[in-house]
Amino acid sequence: MDSASPREPSLASSPYSSPTFTLLLKKTIHAWSQETNLNTSVRVRIDGKTYDLHKSPLVSKCGYFNKAFTRSPEIELPESFPGGSQAFELIALFIYGHHRLPFDPFNVVALRCGAEFLEMGENYFSGNLCERSDLYINQVVLQSWDDTLIVLQSCQSLLPWSEDLLITSRCVESLAFMACMEILDPERRRDRPALTLQAFAGRAWDCEAVKESARTDLWIRDLIALPFAFFKRIVGSLRRQGMKEKYVSPIVVFYANKWVLSKKTHQFWEVAGGEGGDGGEEAKEKACLILRGVVDLLRAEEKGCGVVPVAFYFALLARAVELGVDEECEARLRGRVVSMLHLARAEDFLLDGEAGLAMMERLVSVRMSSDQTCDGVTPLSSNDRVAELWDAHILRVAVDPELGSNRFVELINVVPMSERRSHDHLYKAMNTFLQEHPETSQEEKALICKHLNCQKLSQETRIEAVQNELMPLRLIVQALFIQQLNTHQAFKECSDSLRYTHSGVLSSLPKSPSKQASTTDEGLVMGTSLGVLLQKEISREDYESTSFRIQTLEQELVSLKRGIKSKSCDQKSQSFRVFVKKRSCMGGLNLCYQRRCVNQLMKAFGRIAMFGRGRSKRKRGSKGGSDGRGVCNRNNDLYDVYDC
Repeated sequence: MDSASPREPSLASSPYSSPTFTLLLKKTIHAWSQETNLNTSVRVRIDGKTYDLHKSPLVSKCGYFNKAFTRSPEIELPESFPGGSQAFELIALFIYGHHRLPFDPFNVVALRCGAEFLEMGENYFSGNLCERSDLYINQVVLQSWDDTLIVLQSCQSLLPWSEDLLITSRCVESLAFMACMEILDPERRRDRPALTLQAFAGRAWDCEAVKESARTDLWIRDLIALPFAFFKRIVGSLRRQGMKEKYVSPIVVFYANKWVLSKKTHQFWEVAGGEGGDGGEEAKEKACLILRGVVDLLRAEEKGCGVVPVAFYFALLARAVELGVDEECEARLRGRVVSMLHLARAEDFLLDGEAGLAMMERLVSVRMSSDQTCDGVTPLSSNDRVAELWDAHILRVAVDPELGSNRFVELINVVPMSERRSHDHLYKAMNTFLQEHPETSQEEKALICKHLNCQKLSQETRIEAVQNELMPLRLIVQALFIQQLNTHQAFKECSDSLRYTHSGVLSSLPKSPSKQASTTDEGLVMGTSLGVLLQKEISREDYESTSFRIQTLEQELVSLKRGIKSKSCDQKSQSFRVFVKKRSCMGGLNLCYQRRCVNQLMKAFGRIAMFGRGRSKRKRGSKGGSDGRGVCNRNNDLYDVYDC
């Protein structure tokens, strides 16, 4: 997990470290010999190097050497010595009296850990290296953001010493404190507000755009470059120190975007993994570890809900499926997506293919069976949003030529029909499916469209459905009935409005001056109500198109009547039912019920046709002098379809 970090700076990368320290140590040892007239008496080996030193200064400041030299004048320090030979050379210079030791953020951790290993405490020498290193860390390093970052990254290669000496903890708390001050900014020195995720809500997740936004705040850019072990501790410290979740969650999201969602990072890990062919698996393992850690860091409770865009959770879930994370982690991600599904859009569904469709189907099914949301939205309204979202997703997948009618019906039934406030998206999905699958049979069309409720269609969609030749006849009949009921209701509302307005105007008019004024006011009100009525009705073009569709249906039913009358009376049993089932849209019903349905249908056609012709007649005036008896006679013939 820690390998997610960039290359950690070591003592060798210090701008103050140089091979000259080795030469300086040799000169210091030679000067000590000349000053004290004592030759070197002990030998220390480390990292393949041998140092001939004097025993007296070593045992006076180092408890480790004080004990070790009693057994042998030659000592070999272990490979686990903090900082290696470079750190030992600096420590040796301090032992020989170089109190102006060049401390810097790159070497102070190694010096402090090496001093702890050699037991260079105050009980051996006042102002010993342990105290000097701690003073530098507390008074210099932890007061600077950049220095603290350098020291924290140095701690990674010096574990567990840096952890036991609380250097890591001090750096973490210091960075968290300075980050909180950066957000609070009591002197308001910020040029712009702190970065949040509001700008990414309501649109598809763009990994590169998010990375560019994260670079705008330097403190965020520095934090997301840390190893995950340190980053996780800083996030916890930010929350303990009171930073609001709307500022903490974006940092976690930016970290996941860089180390988990970014394809460039994954490719870099694959290349850095070596030529043995294990680079891909190693990169996959790193991404999985960070992904699981990010899921742990993201708040699931209500306080954190809504801060992170749902598009990010969809992107993270798609990445989790691609990486093949464990079931527990994937289940937690699915739970996050389900709780925020009412905020999603169809474009957020990033999983493709049948596996992705099955995943989305599972999410929606769980959401519809749940009645909990995280932002105070009532279950009823949130379910409406989820239903619209699912219908929009069905519309996207309906163009798939491999999608069968049975599978399409299964997708429709994922959301109960009662949860759909509007069926417009569902109709569009059905229409798209029928257009992309012209081989669909009439039985399959009826199966697909049987759940479509014309009462939940808008007027424009209902008119389109009546004119759509791909729709089954049963649906068209239902749409015509609904349109007729809406027309009668519009006339009734207009009539009631006119009657109420007329009586109200007459009662409110003064009994004096002129009747012309009252007539004008009444005409104005009547004209306004008529305008409202005309707005509720369909346009003339839509009306003429619908009338043409009705005439086509009438002709089909007339031909059906003639076919029925051509049969003899003794063939009206089983063979008649088979014939009607093939030619009628009401197959499968008994004969008496078919009669009633067709009679009601003919009456509806007659009323709609008479209403349309009457309306056209009013517009044309009294031309032609027709009394409509031809229409009535034709429809009376249609009423007798089953009178044989």
